Amino acid sequence: MPWLEAGTPGTASSPTCGCAAFSPDRCTCARPKVEAIDAGPVNTADLGTGPSLLEWIDQRHGVSHTSQLRVAGYTAREIADGVARGDLHRVRRSWLVRPDADERRVKAASVGGRATCLSGAEMLGLWVPDHPEVHVAVQATASRNATEGVRLHWASAPAPVSRTMTEEPVVNILFHVARCVEPRDALAVWESAIRAKKAMAATLKRVAWRSSAASEFARLASELSDSGLETRFVHGMKQVGVPVQQQVTIDGHRIDGRVGDSLLVQLDGFEFHSSAQDRRRDLEADARLVLRGYVVLRFDYFQVFFRWEYVVETILMAIAQRLHRREIR
Repeated sequence: MPWLEAGTPGTASSPTCGCAAFSPDRCTCARPKVEAIDAGPVNTADLGTGPSLLEWIDQRHGVSHTSQLRVAGYTAREIADGVARGDLHRVRRSWLVRPDADERRVKAASVGGRATCLSGAEMLGLWVPDHPEVHVAVQATASRNATEGVRLHWASAPAPVSRTMTEEPVVNILFHVARCVEPRDALAVWESAIRAKKAMAATLKRVAWRSSAASEFARLASELSDSGLETRFVHGMKQVGVPVQQQVTIDGHRIDGRVGDSLLVQLDGFEFHSSAQDRRRDLEADARLVLRGYVVLRFDYFQVFFRWEYVVETILMAIAQRLHRREIR
């Protein structure tokens, strides 16, 4: 060892300690002592091991309650500096938002709640009908004062949520949809959630819903429909006594619905038939089906949702002419 000289105290040849005599290569008695220095608490942000305050909020869609920031380790000074620079806005005493945060989230924070119902479903990428207001879930004890452009939901949903949370669980979103939205549209939103794998039909049926409407939707929700448009059509037909077989494949082409043996219904939604190429493909498939003896009726989004009486009348007239019982070649 470089700090020990042979024949001097503390060496193997002239040991002054017992451990050196038996295991000189492991003796630490003569090694210099190093004092530990208390440097105080370490700021992990300075070491680059944690996100900055703005990065932390951005990871949460640009909205946060100040208590959550404090729990995450950010100081009141850091928060105040962010507000002073314009990187953060206060929309309520305890809520902070980024300037580019989604308007629906900002409005929800402004009343101390979370986007839910149709607004929450829309942010999840689910099918929703047009709605002019932002739907916000708030605590049951929250103010009943109306806020322009906001529809408040006070009902206690199945999943508990603290007042500082910014995200609404999907089960709560569906709960509020069931209570708030016209039944055919509500069912379409539910099926969209199942199709997008945001929820499982089997799981939804086991939820204690606290709402008869939600319990009924959980029972009705079918995994056969792949769009809210198809759900509304099938459910509406059932109401007038017309059973529809869904997702039939004929001539290599998927059919949205078949009535009887030969009456085929195709539904054109915004997302599923949006390009000219898609449209030409559908027309060619329709022509092949007609040549085989099928009758093809095609309805679009507007007709199913806003001219439902016309759709029903057309289907019933086709059945009256027995177009659903034609011979197929």
